Amino acid sequence: MAKALSHHELSKLIGSIYDCALDPERWEHALAGIRDALNAQTAVLHLDDLTNDRLLIHRTVGIEPYWLEQQAKHIPEIHARLIEDLATWPSLEMPHVVSRHIPQTAVETSRYFQEWLKPQGLVDIMSFFLIHTPTRLAGFAVARHKRQGLITEREIKLGGLLLPHMRRSVMISNMLDMGTIERARVAEALDALTCAVVLTNERGAILHANHAAKHMLRSGGPVQDVHGILQAKIPSASRELHSAIMLAAQDDASIGKTGLAVLLTEPGLPPVFARVLPMAGGDLRAGMDPAAVAAVFIGNAPDEHDAADMLARAFGLTLAETRVLASLLAGHTLAETGASLHIASTTTKTHLDNIFQKTGVSRQADLMRLVMQIVPPAGQPVP
Repeated sequence: MAKALSHHELSKLIGSIYDCALDPERWEHALAGIRDALNAQTAVLHLDDLTNDRLLIHRTVGIEPYWLEQQAKHIPEIHARLIEDLATWPSLEMPHVVSRHIPQTAVETSRYFQEWLKPQGLVDIMSFFLIHTPTRLAGFAVARHKRQGLITEREIKLGGLLLPHMRRSVMISNMLDMGTIERARVAEALDALTCAVVLTNERGAILHANHAAKHMLRSGGPVQDVHGILQAKIPSASRELHSAIMLAAQDDASIGKTGLAVLLTEPGLPPVFARVLPMAGGDLRAGMDPAAVAAVFIGNAPDEHDAADMLARAFGLTLAETRVLASLLAGHTLAETGASLHIASTTTKTHLDNIFQKTGVSRQADLMRLVMQIVPPAGQPVP
């Protein structure tokens, strides 16, 4: 049985995950740490194109090159199984565990299991979902060898602790339009980003604001500079923002879900979010500015795949309603949406009506107009 991680070990592992937000080339190192912590044989971070059965991002540890090549032929089966299961999945916070969620009869008749997993001695897979829309699926997964046994409650609990940190790192990485931030040129690197970024100390004092953030602070945006302290205009948002910054000052593990997506705007207005990245841990982040404990990323310019998630957080949409919205944003009709999600047309219509009620619009055209307010042109900062 694998030993429990100490708080120091957990914080160090989470720190390696956060370093990947600024340097994606570090994912293999972070995945190796995740694999070892979960007593697994392999670990994978993936972004899948469900429409064309392609892997857009596929970073792995523990899989030999031959088996990576062989895996490609099984992608349609993997996607079909996950799409079917996710159609009724209760929450993206819940992991998908093969030994618990796939019947043995299905395992025995699956080419993927019999031709890819079994020859490698792999007996169980645990997958956590970061993003799910009708066209995209992102997540991380570990597979266990027969000598390690099936996934237990320990691995499920530990994976759940890692999930918000993985999600935060991937979200922030997607906001950046550059690969790696060089610590020696941090100011230039941050100024090159189109999203607003503010570095703060543990009190929330502004140590550095890039060009986009300075424009936002000057133009009366959702955040403001109050005697050198970063504040949100909405008191509740300001409290959550500073709570996240204080937790970030402690260690990488403490922040959890706090500051993952802080809504900075009032209900009924196009939502603008802040995401807090701890900066004190990890050699890459700490080396950028030794006094900074947090980097606050504000007003990202998401693509259409992020817009549904942003509306869901802003207006309290359920997971089922979010899936319907994401499909509509991808250009599908209501009938196509129902078919792709394997739900009845009446159910699809009910979800759409609920979306209308929660967002305060009455037509799909108005819904799309609301989305266009949230999603600015590519590469442009939110004003």
